[in-house]
Amino acid sequence: QVSLVESGGGLVQTGGSLTLSCAASGNADRVHSMAWYRQAPGKEREFVARITGGGGTALADAVQGRFTISRDRAKNAMYLRMVMMKPEDTATYICKTESWSVDRRTLYDTWGQGTEVIVGS
Repeated sequence: QVSLVESGGGLVQTGGSLTLSCAASGNADRVHSMAWYRQAPGKEREFVARITGGGGTALADAVQGRFTISRDRAKNAMYLRMVMMKPEDTATYICKTESWSVDRRTLYDTWGQGTEVIVGS
């Protein structure tokens, strides 16, 4: 029931910056936590960052100190600020949410389609 749309992907040079957005709609008021994953060609999907319903954050070791995850509940949106980008950051970045069921007793996952990020040298 929750729909996610990512935006902000594109081409950036090594050392540059980029900000990704994820907008939730359709029962967005029941979104609990939000997270970013990424998948490069030929590689498995990997965790990037997560922000909990209470505002706590966690980042993967590979992006620690370079990426920042944030959330704007009023806009039902999540952001990933990426700085000091490296070619290894090239991937499709995918938004994921955990949302409460109608009765607020269980959580379910929703995945977006992803936005492409390419880091050139």
